[in-house]
Amino acid sequence: MSNPPSDDRYDDDFPDDTFGGDPADRASEEIDYDAAHQAGHDDGTDGYDGADDDGADGTDGTVREADMAVIEAGSRTLRATVAPPAPEDDVPGRPTDPEVDRELRAVEEELFGRWPETKMEPSLVRISALMDLLGDPQRAYPAIHITGTNGKTSTARMIERLLLAFELRTGRYTSPHVQSVTERISLDGTPISAERFIETYRDLQPYIGLVDDGQPHRLSFFEVITAMAYAAFADAPVDVAVVEVGLGGSWDATNVVDGQVAVVTPISLDHTDRLGGTTAEIAAEKAGIVKKDATAVFAQQPADAAKVLLERSAQVGATVAREGMEFGVVRREVAVGGQMLTLRGLGGVYEQVFLPLHGEHQAHNAVLALAAVEAFFGIGREHERTLDVDTVRAAFASVTSPGRLEVVRRSPTVVLDAAHNPGGAQATAAAIGEVFGFTHLVGVVGPSGDKDVRGLLEAFEPVLAEVVVTSNSTPRSMDVDTLAALAVEVFGTDRVQVEPRLDDALEAAITLAEDEGEYAGAGVLVTGSVVTVGEARLLLGRRRSGK
Repeated sequence: MSNPPSDDRYDDDFPDDTFGGDPADRASEEIDYDAAHQAGHDDGTDGYDGADDDGADGTDGTVREADMAVIEAGSRTLRATVAPPAPEDDVPGRPTDPEVDRELRAVEEELFGRWPETKMEPSLVRISALMDLLGDPQRAYPAIHITGTNGKTSTARMIERLLLAFELRTGRYTSPHVQSVTERISLDGTPISAERFIETYRDLQPYIGLVDDGQPHRLSFFEVITAMAYAAFADAPVDVAVVEVGLGGSWDATNVVDGQVAVVTPISLDHTDRLGGTTAEIAAEKAGIVKKDATAVFAQQPADAAKVLLERSAQVGATVAREGMEFGVVRREVAVGGQMLTLRGLGGVYEQVFLPLHGEHQAHNAVLALAAVEAFFGIGREHERTLDVDTVRAAFASVTSPGRLEVVRRSPTVVLDAAHNPGGAQATAAAIGEVFGFTHLVGVVGPSGDKDVRGLLEAFEPVLAEVVVTSNSTPRSMDVDTLAALAVEVFGTDRVQVEPRLDDALEAAITLAEDEGEYAGAGVLVTGSVVTVGEARLLLGRRRSGK
C-alpha cells in the first residue's frame, strides 16, 4: 500500500445493486389488489436522512402492509411453477408465531411512521445524541465501513463471509431490505430474529423518545434502525461490525462509527439531487467515512472521484490501497453456477477462488472485499503475507447475494436483478450476455420515478427483445404511462407492453417468453428497482418462514 499520489487514473466502473422492499404479509386471496394498490400514501416529502439505492418509502404502515399482503398473496399460476426456496437463502419471511408477528407489526408501524429513509438532512446531531445516551455502543468493536454508488451490499456480504471463515463473530448492517426489516441487522451471517429485533427496539425506545423530545424533528426511520444495529452488535457482542452506508457518507447516520477500514465501491451518478451532479461531488460526500489513521480501500473509480478520495485520505493520514495498483483481479473464467477467480490481494495471489455469483462486477466486488479483510488483519501495513488460501476459498464459495442475477424459475428462466441506475444496468446487461446466452429476453421493468430511467432503459435496450413496463406498490414507483412513453422512445412501439400490476406484468412476460418455444433460449429479466425485485421475489415464491 502507499501514500496517495495525486495523479492516479481509474477507468472502469463495475457496479452492483442493492434491493429492498417493505415487510411482506401472508394474505388471503380475497384481498382486492386494485383497492390496496390505489390506496393513498404519504409521499414522504418532508422526510430526513437517507438510504442509498431505492428502498421502501411508504410512511403509512397500514397501507403499505396491505399492498405487500396482496403482493405476497400473488398469482396461483406463478406459484405453481416456481423453484422451492434454496436452503442458503437468508431472506426471512413473517414470523410463524402469531403473537410475535403481531408485535413485529406494531414495531414496524412505529418505525415506518417516522421520517422515511429516502430523504436526508446533513446533520449527525440526532443520531449522535442517541448514541451518547446509549453509551456509544458503536465504539465497543472495530468496524469496516462501506460506501459507494453500487456494490455495497454484495461487498459487505463477502466481507462478512471472509471474517466468519476466520472465526470472528460478525455484525452486518445493510440496507434496504427485500422482504423483512429484520434483514438489515445480521449476527454471524444470519438476520436477527423477529424476537430480538422487537426486544432491541423496545430497549431503545425510552432513549429514542428523549432525543425526539429534544430535537426540532424526530429521529428518522434510518437513524433508529442504525442505532438498533449498533446496540445489537454491542450486546452480542461482535468481534467486528460490517456497516454499509445508507446515503452518501459524511452525513449518513452510520458515520458515527469510526471504521478501522473504509471501503469505497465504484462511484457513479445517482442521487444527484442530494449528493451532487458530478462523480467528484458525490465522492466528496462519500469520502467522509475515511477517518484518521484508517486504511482506505478503493475500487476503481472515475478520475475525478479518485482524486477527491485520495485527497481526503492524505488529509486524515489514512493508508491507501487501490484496485489496479495494490490489488486487483488477475483472471476470471465463467464457471457453472458462478465464476473462477485469481485474485491479487495486498499480501499476494489467491488462485482457484470460486465465487457463486455472476458478472465481472462481482469479481471486482470480491477482490475489494478480500483487500478490505486483509487490511483489517494488518496485511500490507504490518504483515507481508497472504491469508490462508483454503479459508478464503471456503468463504467465497459460501457467498450469497439474493436479488442479484438470481434465477427463481426455469422453463422459461426468470432472473431477478435489482439494477436501478444506468451503471448497475450496464453491469447487469454485460453479465446477462456472458452467463445466460438468451436468444430472446423479455424485460419486466418497474423503476422509481426519481431515477435516471431513460439511462436505465438505454442500458438494457441492446439485450431486451421486448419490455413489459409496470409499477411496484410504493408511491415512488414511476407512473406507468410516463414510463411507457419513455420506453417507446427507447425501444419502439412494437417492443413495449404496458401492465400496471406487477403480477400481470410477470404473467405477460412469461407468456411472451413461452411463445418463443421450449428450445428458443427465451427468458425473463425482472429489474428496475429494489422494491420491484423484492415484490417479484414474493410473487415467484422465493421466501422463507420467519423464526
